[in-house]
Amino acid sequence: MAYAAFFDMIRVMTMFPQLAQFTDFALVLLRLMVGLVFIDSGYNDLRNPDARSKGLGVPRGFALFLGAAELLGGTAVVIGFLAQLASIGLILIMLGAFQKKIFVWKTGFWGKDGLGWNYELILVSMLLVILCTNGGRFVI
Repeated sequence: MAYAAFFDMIRVMTMFPQLAQFTDFALVLLRLMVGLVFIDSGYNDLRNPDARSKGLGVPRGFALFLGAAELLGGTAVVIGFLAQLASIGLILIMLGAFQKKIFVWKTGFWGKDGLGWNYELILVSMLLVILCTNGGRFVI
């Protein structure tokens, strides 16, 4: 019922109201893109936790926890299982990345060699869309 009112509002306010019918498909694509980023990152963290813990400056156990959280959260976002909770968890991980890059490493928005915190900002923005929409209608 809330979706119907939301889509009615979008149809009135948008330049191309006929595109509103594709919102759920766009959200599936968004979930897929975000989820694959976190699945790949988590898998790589779990595959080589020593290198990851050294790179982040955290204990090996915490690097393993981050890898598992990214892998599970990314998988949940892709399949749409508890997508809002998974989004919250992944946003919290990204807030930790912000903290590390901005306050500890003193990295700028673009950073050196493109390694700034703009990437994290994009991911958090995408996760906020998933959080606020529950990932659309095509969820488990």
